Amino acid sequence: MTLPSRIDPAALTADLIRCPSVTPAEGGALVRLQMVLEEAGFACTRVDRGGIANLFARGGAKGANKSFGFNGHTDVVPVGDLAAWTEDPFGAKVVDGWMYGRGATDMKSGVAAFAAAAVDFVRETPPDGAVILTITGDEEDVATDGTVALLDWMASQGERMTHCLVGEPTCPNEMGEMMKIGRRGSMTCWFTAQGVQGHSAYPHRARNPMSALVTLLARLEEKPLDEGTAHFDASTLAITTIDCGNPANNVIPAKGAATVNIRFNDLHSGASLSDWLRGHAAAVQAETGVEIGCRISISGESFLTPPGDFSALVAGAVQAETGRRPEYSTSGGTSDARFVKDHCPVVEFGLVGRTMHQVDERVEVAQIHQLKAIYARILKDYFA
Repeated sequence: MTLPSRIDPAALTADLIRCPSVTPAEGGALVRLQMVLEEAGFACTRVDRGGIANLFARGGAKGANKSFGFNGHTDVVPVGDLAAWTEDPFGAKVVDGWMYGRGATDMKSGVAAFAAAAVDFVRETPPDGAVILTITGDEEDVATDGTVALLDWMASQGERMTHCLVGEPTCPNEMGEMMKIGRRGSMTCWFTAQGVQGHSAYPHRARNPMSALVTLLARLEEKPLDEGTAHFDASTLAITTIDCGNPANNVIPAKGAATVNIRFNDLHSGASLSDWLRGHAAAVQAETGVEIGCRISISGESFLTPPGDFSALVAGAVQAETGRRPEYSTSGGTSDARFVKDHCPVVEFGLVGRTMHQVDERVEVAQIHQLKAIYARILKDYFA
């Protein structure tokens, strides 16, 4: 294969959408990217782990003093109700300037844009340093063998990024309006309550696990976790399930369960909130005699890349290409930036994300080209 003089990011996006890479399937997406990158002279290594496909690519010298990194993923969420789609979710059909397909927004267009920008930049303006791409197939799932595996492998091989940009969609409505300089932490707690079953007409002869859970959940929601900080909104706690599987309305069940999800800012850590949850559970257990267990999973700690030269460089490139100075934000869910932040300073910038994970997910083709131009300017300014 002979590469064209410049890589068309929209065509590459279409190629990637046509790969059915529903997590954790690779679907051919990383194979296609590796082909493009190796043809352009990038040193590529598949870093597969635990059945997950990952790709590391470097253009330029290993161990350089300046190594700019891009991070992204090619896995996508399931299509859902196929009959509800207007276009084939793996067809990449363009209608009225919009390309349809699962992953069009989140985030095959972002990966295509930074891969295209990196190839053109390395080929046309060999950097005094290196451009590194870390692309995973495990961002939409548990994310244990994706970017984490890439970073583990890089540490073992002496590969390092000095700064990194994650190409997730970051703009709520208009191209260029927002970039991420951090993310809230995320954790989930599964409560189980073991009481004593009994007749609902004689509640004094039973120990109702549901009453204990309702008391516990009410206390967790009683006061706000905080009022927010300089760069973060207030932390939130959401009750997501309450259940006992009891089909009888005249029986007090023996067991119950409830789940809460917390998104937290830099006033907290996963450990401090875990202690808080367990403390409330222990207090309710002591009061009610219902045994309450907690199982906690922390999917990411809150983090912040303080505003400085790096965020200003990215914001300046966005403004130059879009006419908008992006707002610095820490809103939204989690991303793989939560892993990269332990390796090097990291920010996120990408497309408008309004249709991600939806039926008829789609991206404006013109914005893919605009995103490549932004990434190309970032590389130019970084290595200037």
